Amino acid sequence: MIVYDLECRAGQHRFEGWFASSDDFASQQGRGLVSCPFCDSRDVVKAVQAPNVARKGNQLPDVPTVVKPRASAPMTNAGPLIPPEAVEMFRAIATAQAEALKSSTYVGDKFADTARAIHYGEQDAEPIHGSATPDEARELFEEGVEIAPILFPVVPPSEAN
Repeated sequence: MIVYDLECRAGQHRFEGWFASSDDFASQQGRGLVSCPFCDSRDVVKAVQAPNVARKGNQLPDVPTVVKPRASAPMTNAGPLIPPEAVEMFRAIATAQAEALKSSTYVGDKFADTARAIHYGEQDAEPIHGSATPDEARELFEEGVEIAPILFPVVPPSEAN
């Protein structure tokens, strides 16, 4: 299967289409079977999209990869589920989180112990991120340790490819 970003020329709506092959897309488009789910226009073309070229293993970033929101909103037959303003807000939050994580050290499941050690002066203060159970997070909060949840999932460095 091939996934194409498609765009209708009438309303400039952007959406995805799944096809068995490039020829299948051309065939369906030629028969008028491809239409915009927003305005039902049949004047649909492939949108410009960047190729997904993987980096070499030695070119991976040193920071964890933040899962970013999709470029287009989820769809139903009635249209998008998320207003464009909300999509932009989530994109801005994800970008801010990614920037903050660049200067933060990933401590994995040792987050609670490390945060506590920093709070009590047993370890030098530095920005950290990792994972904690709900009980660990509650205990940290009750002890006065300043923590905040990461809003978007983060791929641990050991699992990034």
